[in-house]
Amino acid sequence: MNSWEEVINLEKQKDYYKILKQEIDRRYETSRVFPEQNDIFRAFSLTKLDNLKVVILGQDPYHGFGQAQGLAFSTPANIKNPPSMQNILKEIYEDLGKPSVCVNGDLSPWARQGVLLLNTVLTVEEAKAGSHQKLGWEVFTDNIIKYISQNCSDMIFLLWGTPAIRKKELIDETKHYILTSVHPSPLSAYRGFFGCKHFSRANDILVSLKKEAILW
Repeated sequence: MNSWEEVINLEKQKDYYKILKQEIDRRYETSRVFPEQNDIFRAFSLTKLDNLKVVILGQDPYHGFGQAQGLAFSTPANIKNPPSMQNILKEIYEDLGKPSVCVNGDLSPWARQGVLLLNTVLTVEEAKAGSHQKLGWEVFTDNIIKYISQNCSDMIFLLWGTPAIRKKELIDETKHYILTSVHPSPLSAYRGFFGCKHFSRANDILVSLKKEAILW
């Protein structure tokens, strides 16, 4: 199995990525963009490819100052937990009967255990949700999902909300496990995220595969 560095370097050689990088670099120079530039690929640096077990897809990074840290849904420990994160923590408590190891909202411990926290768009402009959509990041992250689907086996994909669920078509369901629900945001969590039990279900699958369960 290749390393993420090799996989990403292959993408960087493609024409779409060269155009994307020029545009993203320009935006970092001319406006305030999150996360910090050296954290854009942080999800890949914390979750090694040969340790990958679970993929959780987010949309784009948090657009408030100091929130985004390169991991989907995650915020630094000193930042108040955003509403979606609060709901994720509630579901973990209800599902597992104990608090998350990440009650402070920093999901780095999950990432180090093999949970890839991947946003489908990796950058955003301050206070402008979705501002970097359709620049090319979706091509990049779709290719990452396809790479995982084709080159790994028995991965568990947690797809929350319609945009994430649409990515099912990129995943070989004969080789992988896909758990879906509505998004954990306050607008939808009560319509099926609460009670989805994705955290215990993922661990049950991992144990059945003789893999170590995730300390959620």
